[in-house]
Amino acid sequence: MTATTRICTAAVSVAALLGAFGGSASALAAGTASAVFVQNDNTGGNQVVVYDRAGDGALTQVGEYPTGGLGGELEGSVVDHLASQGSLVLDGENDLLYAVNAGSDTISVFAVFGDQLALRQVIASGGSFPVSIAVDGSIVYVLNAEEGGVLQGFAVEGGRLSPIPGSSRALGLNPTETPLFTHTPGQVAFSPGGKQLIVTTKDNGNDIDVFAVNPAGRLSKAPVVNSEPGTVPFGIAFDKLGNLVIANSAGSIASFELNESGTLEQLDQVQTGQVATCWIVGVHNDFFTSNPGSASLSGYQSTHKGQLLSPLGNTETEAGTVDATVTGAGRFLYVQTGGAGNVDEYSISGGGALSKLGSVTVPGAVGGEGIAAPTN
Repeated sequence: MTATTRICTAAVSVAALLGAFGGSASALAAGTASAVFVQNDNTGGNQVVVYDRAGDGALTQVGEYPTGGLGGELEGSVVDHLASQGSLVLDGENDLLYAVNAGSDTISVFAVFGDQLALRQVIASGGSFPVSIAVDGSIVYVLNAEEGGVLQGFAVEGGRLSPIPGSSRALGLNPTETPLFTHTPGQVAFSPGGKQLIVTTKDNGNDIDVFAVNPAGRLSKAPVVNSEPGTVPFGIAFDKLGNLVIANSAGSIASFELNESGTLEQLDQVQTGQVATCWIVGVHNDFFTSNPGSASLSGYQSTHKGQLLSPLGNTETEAGTVDATVTGAGRFLYVQTGGAGNVDEYSISGGGALSKLGSVTVPGAVGGEGIAAPTN
């Protein structure tokens, strides 16, 4: 692998929160629409930092919440210590926020009350070095990156996670491949509808693994392995038709039809012309990739046939462009820039063009990953 490809995170009681807002849980939840959550992944003590979003998209910090665990740092990483997408996930259906504690092999579960959080649970992740979380309804899967990669399933019950018996699945990746940050899996994600679970393996196989999910939330014993040689598949997104869209660290973005059998049929692939295209976030049929080696975001549009167009161009960011989220009904994009531990703020025009609004510094977040916000 080339050097350029290698350039690629105090609990408030529920009672107190209810009292502060007049006892209305629904009123509290309503404020979540303007909140943005950022994980600093600090190895001395992981935190979720919360921001309020103003009408013009500007962010103002309103709180810091310890996760009860430690952040992690993969060997060889510089601006992307988890080398993953989806390490902080907002579960709007259950009003919960899930955060990985890679240095502690645990997951933190927060109740969400507008722009305030209450730590409900810290639970073992079911493996070593958790980096990514996927949620569909009452089922959650955690991707553990080290020791060959392990998936662990959980059920959401009463605002807490409970391990699903028999749900653990080893990915069987080579645990001795180095550097770790390019040879650990990149993301876990449910397909639209939740009947399949997808995992990217990056440079440890260059595969996109697809598991079937049964109604009880358990996975098929083994995945369908879709080999994509030399691409280093990393970030996962879906277009409006349910087609899979992958950011490849080797410098491309590709779209696939995801078949019920778990096989993939490639629809299109375009080169980004940028260095280390690893993360991807979508809104409607617009997609934005983070390219840390080029300090840029690249914009693309997907057609009704899954073809990828790139009229949106490249937009400069601060150093170390990593995890991103889109919120405000598709009007704003926020991206972590791990070089200085910042979040860059952008507005999105009706045509998908980005305009920079400003930047905020996240306390203790150099190299950190994990950002989430509601879509509305």
